[in-house]
Amino acid sequence: MTKAELVEAVAKSSKLTKAAAEKAVNSLISAVSDALRKGDRVTLVGFGSFEVAQRKARTGRNPQTGKEIKIAAAKVPKFRPGKALKDAVAKKK
Repeated sequence: MTKAELVEAVAKSSKLTKAAAEKAVNSLISAVSDALRKGDRVTLVGFGSFEVAQRKARTGRNPQTGKEIKIAAAKVPKFRPGKALKDAVAKKK
């Protein structure tokens, strides 16, 4: 599902205009991004949690040359699905 498809689904299920639904989706994305940028954890009960994790520096390999390279440490976003989401995905039709 693309962002445009998500906006359309939100508009249809909430009976909003597409413009209002797009504004709502953009606001959600912005709020989650801002919280993660600050280092906060975002928990949506039943859906899952977004958090920032620290990835250690490591040695990698350039696939074209085979030469070893150093990959710097980095902060990366992580998502952990909640039980309700896991159960919904695991259900068979």
